[in-house]
Amino acid sequence: MSNLPSSTRDFYGYGSALPSVKWPNQHRVAVSFVLNFEEGGEFSMTDGDSRNESIYEVIDSQLSPDQCIDSHFEYGTRTAYWRISELFASHGMHYTLSACGQAVERSPWLAQHAVSQGHEVSAHGWRWQKSIDLSPEDELEAILKTSETIKRVTGLAPRGWHTRSNPSPNTRRLLVQNGFLYDSDAYNDDTPYILQVEGRPHVVLPYAFDTNDMQFQNTQRFGTGDDFADYVCAAFDWLWREGTDKPRMLSIGLHLRMIGRPGRIGALERIMKHIQARGQAWVTTREQIAQHWLSSLSNQSKP
Repeated sequence: MSNLPSSTRDFYGYGSALPSVKWPNQHRVAVSFVLNFEEGGEFSMTDGDSRNESIYEVIDSQLSPDQCIDSHFEYGTRTAYWRISELFASHGMHYTLSACGQAVERSPWLAQHAVSQGHEVSAHGWRWQKSIDLSPEDELEAILKTSETIKRVTGLAPRGWHTRSNPSPNTRRLLVQNGFLYDSDAYNDDTPYILQVEGRPHVVLPYAFDTNDMQFQNTQRFGTGDDFADYVCAAFDWLWREGTDKPRMLSIGLHLRMIGRPGRIGALERIMKHIQARGQAWVTTREQIAQHWLSSLSNQSKP
């Protein structure tokens, strides 16, 4: 099967005519914290894989089992998760745990604890890998295995999906066929949108790589926690400003092993306090945002 895109690109989007969707309680911007849970789903020769991960904190690729990078990932579940969880609880905010299926299988307690605190668990692939690298059959197997594992561990099937990097031309079709409400495999807007996939409405919640702690490593755009907090708060303020007449959404991407370090966690607290001080922000899960978006537009289309 060809790897060419299955549809043409859309350079226009909403243009200047955005939908007249209002966030609940007249909030001016929807804020989605996404806590990526990949630890245990990464590639590791220690676990029998043919290669190791070679990005984030450690960049020197090894040709043998790498205890150094293994332990960097382990930090996320051993220490960082509890630090992050306590901070969210203290501010009464909820996040979406974007979880690799294998990570959930290896640390089921983490996903269970997140659900017990009212957070959403969405799907981030079985392994931390690109869907474009998989055959349609293997991609379907990964989607089903991830969904079934999250449901078995937490009691709730995931409603959302996010591919690491590049999805395949089949990803959305397979998601719709298997009951997913939304995906985050787009970076092209600050407002959700709906696509018709096999005749059914499918919500796309655009994600963001700029308001994302991965930039501490990938590009070193953020040298300190203050750099990250300043940038995210500036993004929030601008979307809040536009929120008087535009339904804007802010995605804040977090990773256990990144933001959970003691030198960075203060940035997350600064962001939370800034959002609360400004007010009129709907801080919620991606599932709630997708459900609200779909129901709002469905109601508008009724005679």
